[in-house]
Amino acid sequence: MDNIRQEDIYDICFNISSNLILPKYQSLNEDDIKYKNGKDLVTSVDIAVEKALRKNLLKLLPFSNFVGEEEYAINENILKSYHDSSYCWTVDPIDGTSNYVKGREKFAIMIALTLKEKILYSWIYKPIENIMCYAIYNEGAFIDNNKILTKSVDKLDNAIGSISTKYWNDNDWQQIQNLKNEFAQINSYRCIGYEYIEIGEGKRNFAILSKLSPWDHIPGILFVRESGGSDIDFDNNQYDFTKKNKNLIVGNSKEFNLQILNKLGV
Repeated sequence: MDNIRQEDIYDICFNISSNLILPKYQSLNEDDIKYKNGKDLVTSVDIAVEKALRKNLLKLLPFSNFVGEEEYAINENILKSYHDSSYCWTVDPIDGTSNYVKGREKFAIMIALTLKEKILYSWIYKPIENIMCYAIYNEGAFIDNNKILTKSVDKLDNAIGSISTKYWNDNDWQQIQNLKNEFAQINSYRCIGYEYIEIGEGKRNFAILSKLSPWDHIPGILFVRESGGSDIDFDNNQYDFTKKNKNLIVGNSKEFNLQILNKLGV
């Protein structure tokens, strides 16, 4: 799609960040913070940002579909948009909401554009640093217009990454518990967008994931793939956002991911 300009997406993210996100950063009121589904944090800023993204992105590409995290909370049927023969935007208005609420720096705007099962473009914007990370299918991954390539480690005991701690079935969780000591370091940023970027850069090596909501993962998956990284689920398949995915390994290389899969013994 030649009519999607990187500067347009950057301007949208920069303006929304400047007008909606940063003015409330470390300044949220109690009334700004709520829980959806009785457990997941959501702020008035998440909702306002998603509305602004919807308005601006649909202007760029009229007649396209739109899937947003906050809209999904009230209408799960929007996921059917992925099966239409139309372009579809997917957004996470603030990835890392808990960090944002606590006044921490790691949170991001995440956007992807897809057609059917193909991820065409993705963007991860860091409001605090004013850094745009993006990927274009078959063209590469970029940070502020500089193309990047990931680098991997050979052994698990040299690897740094994260492991989801919720939503596993009992058998998989036991296997994962047994795997933890194989790695050099396990920690989470509580902002998967940041982790995807650092896997793409080679600063981190893996993420083992559960509960794969599309807005959390479509943007980062393309970024990692286009940087030279890889993804694989426990059944040895690539991530497919048009289906219900239960687990995923994302890493710097296919060979490294297979090492993890072999250790899991699933």
